[in-house]
Amino acid sequence: MAAQDLSVHIARWLDSLSLQAGSKLVLAYSGGVDSEVLACGLSEYAKQRPDLRYQLIYVHHGLSPNADNWAKHCKTRAAIYGLPVTVERVQLVLGPRVSVEAEARKARYQAILAHLNPQDVLLTAHHEDDQLETILLALKRGQGPKGLAAMGHIQPLSLAGKGSCLQVRPLLDISRETIEAFAQTRQLVHIEDESNQDDKYDRNFLRLEIIPRLKARWPSIATTASRSAQLCAEQQAIVETEVSERLPKLLAKAAVTEQTVLKLTELAAQPIEWQGILLRGFIESQGFGLPSYIQLQQILQQLMYAKDDAKVQIQIGDCVLRRFAGRLYVDNVTKSFTDNMAGREDCRERTPAIYQITDLNLHQHLLAFLRLSQPITVQPIPPLALVQHGTRLRLPKVDEVVSLGYGLPGQFRCQPHFRDKGRELKKLWQECAVPPWLRADVGFVFYNDKLVMAFGLWVEKAFCVQGDELGLSYLIAKP
Repeated sequence: MAAQDLSVHIARWLDSLSLQAGSKLVLAYSGGVDSEVLACGLSEYAKQRPDLRYQLIYVHHGLSPNADNWAKHCKTRAAIYGLPVTVERVQLVLGPRVSVEAEARKARYQAILAHLNPQDVLLTAHHEDDQLETILLALKRGQGPKGLAAMGHIQPLSLAGKGSCLQVRPLLDISRETIEAFAQTRQLVHIEDESNQDDKYDRNFLRLEIIPRLKARWPSIATTASRSAQLCAEQQAIVETEVSERLPKLLAKAAVTEQTVLKLTELAAQPIEWQGILLRGFIESQGFGLPSYIQLQQILQQLMYAKDDAKVQIQIGDCVLRRFAGRLYVDNVTKSFTDNMAGREDCRERTPAIYQITDLNLHQHLLAFLRLSQPITVQPIPPLALVQHGTRLRLPKVDEVVSLGYGLPGQFRCQPHFRDKGRELKKLWQECAVPPWLRADVGFVFYNDKLVMAFGLWVEKAFCVQGDELGLSYLIAKP
């Protein structure tokens, strides 16, 4: 492509999006030559489509002493282009084993995505050589088709709590040489980030040392590598379609937490080459990053071949995988409530309360006490209500102290509303399918020294309301 045709190329890409009036095009603007060229093309497109909104966003990481000058440069250039610009300042949290590249990218995207809504489009200035770098890094990490598919021209981008928008890369099939020639022809002023010359960063090493030698030997390697990435993307799309059909049959709702869990017996029945693919699909469907191939094989080994009563708990990145009752649970890595139990006073000693139950207003005080006393780690918290139907706890009498306790011993004997005879708590945990890591979070309501209810699980049979009297309902499990 001739350099002078680049503006037309950008306009055609944007036209292909069929954007509705009022939609916003947001450019991740660094002031480097790539984003400068895209900003120039965007300014020309804005004259054709004044019904759209436009915004350039420069993210100030504070990593370079020149960052303030770069922010001024972006403001100056934006004024020349006639486009609004926003400077977002972010602060990176760095430490041992923390990649500066990865943290900077994460912070940059978080800052930019805050400006986007589902009908908007994020433009990034990735080009053909960036694609080659991404493919080489995927090879270095041993990634499969999904990683080797690298970047797409158009990809959905998740917006936290707001759905998703599109990320578009109009320059992805354009060479660096063409971009630089266009910038020179238009006399575009751009900045040079000094960190781009530091080959301790993987991308810089490839850009400075490896790709020039590859291009010297095979001038079209960036183009042919992009073709391979496209083929991998097509294969990955087929795999994802098959996963979307197979995976739902392996899923269930957990009895207590109501979260989606994976049925391991059904997973084990799948062809061995599909087990890892489906496990990855499940982890990804729960919003977590994917494990490496080696990690995935180790996870499968521990999940499939552990004894039924084995406590399997595996932490991968920001998620923890746990096996219980033939199901796989995936949760965020957070400090377990159980870890805080040591030294904690029994709630029955710490938060006694006496209620003179005489009217509905005081009933509401009782509900508030029980709600506030429950830990927030058991999710979802079911409705706590005063009702006249269904299984429910009788309200306390005037002389009864209402209290809440945790961590009852396994030998504690209970008689839930769904059992004709009493049973030890350790047996009821299994019967109600309460995972071991949540048992310390289950609250037990007492009237004086008598157990009357296990939150979310049962009402003690002797304290169930009879007839149509008003009672307290707080049940999840339905054994």
